[in-house]
Amino acid sequence: MTELLAGDWGPPLVTAFAALVVAVAGGMATRTDAWYFALRFPAWKPPDWAFGPIWTVIIVLTATSAVMAWNADADPAARARLVVAFAVNSVLNIAWSWIFFRLRRPDWALAEVGLLWLSIVALALTVSQASLVAGLLNLPYLAWVSVAACLNLTIVRLNPPARGTWDGA
Repeated sequence: MTELLAGDWGPPLVTAFAALVVAVAGGMATRTDAWYFALRFPAWKPPDWAFGPIWTVIIVLTATSAVMAWNADADPAARARLVVAFAVNSVLNIAWSWIFFRLRRPDWALAEVGLLWLSIVALALTVSQASLVAGLLNLPYLAWVSVAACLNLTIVRLNPPARGTWDGA
């Protein structure tokens, strides 16, 4: 197994595993239950079924960018920056789902999505240092989180906490 991870297959396997962990953790946090359906949403909100395929494409593109950047720059410092950028982004990605769906705090999630957005910019810039194409592969992620931030803001505006929708009940 060590030989497999040390060879050409190592970066793709590690990246695929990490992407799977992030996807599963975010998916486990996402509950579309009675609380969620009681929220008021804007008419332009994408249908719930679209989120899975969109996130699948984003995760594949982001994982591909990680492998490309890793392979393009063997410098240990560059690779360390790459790992840190992806780790921070992964934690923030998962945290948004937990804050919004499990803590039922769209207001806190709105603050957190700003950090997530900044981490995507940092991620794109970090991988761009090794490969411009790898950096560009993160633009759909940035675009989608921008839409999600606007949706999050609209949900906060349409569902003020005084209505009791954020009490965790």
